[in-house]
Amino acid sequence: MVWNPSQRLARVIAAQPWAMHGAGFVLPAERLLRRITSGRRGVLDLAGLPSIEITVVGRKSGLPRTTSLLCVPDGDGFYLVGSNWGKPEHPAWSANLRAAGTASARFNGSSAFPVSVAQVHDPERKRVWDQVVAFWPGYEMEYKLAAGREFRIFRLDRIA
Repeated sequence: MVWNPSQRLARVIAAQPWAMHGAGFVLPAERLLRRITSGRRGVLDLAGLPSIEITVVGRKSGLPRTTSLLCVPDGDGFYLVGSNWGKPEHPAWSANLRAAGTASARFNGSSAFPVSVAQVHDPERKRVWDQVVAFWPGYEMEYKLAAGREFRIFRLDRIA
């Protein structure tokens, strides 16, 4: 993947511990942009980074829950990392994905498409972790901030 200047700047900012406090600004801005663009664009898109919008049924509520996330494209699939901005707890979306076998996704402003969901476990986990950190080095810093919490990693694949 060729990194444009926006991506380079985003990578530099994301490597700073203070940037992890940005959730208070980024999440409302993300929701607003998604609403204005009918779900086609968000904050990550403005930074030139690959984002995916996933909709999964809430494990407790049974209601659809939609979240926009940085994704790591891999062939026809995607990896998602439950870093939760370096917080000590897992993000709620990751618990919902763990409970679901499928979800709905939108990538690059596309129409929604169904995906299968699989959590990555050993022995594949180390290889995938190295791949996602090579793509987004900020995950290493977030891991340290999360006091070594093992991030949940998911593989999403399009369902034909």
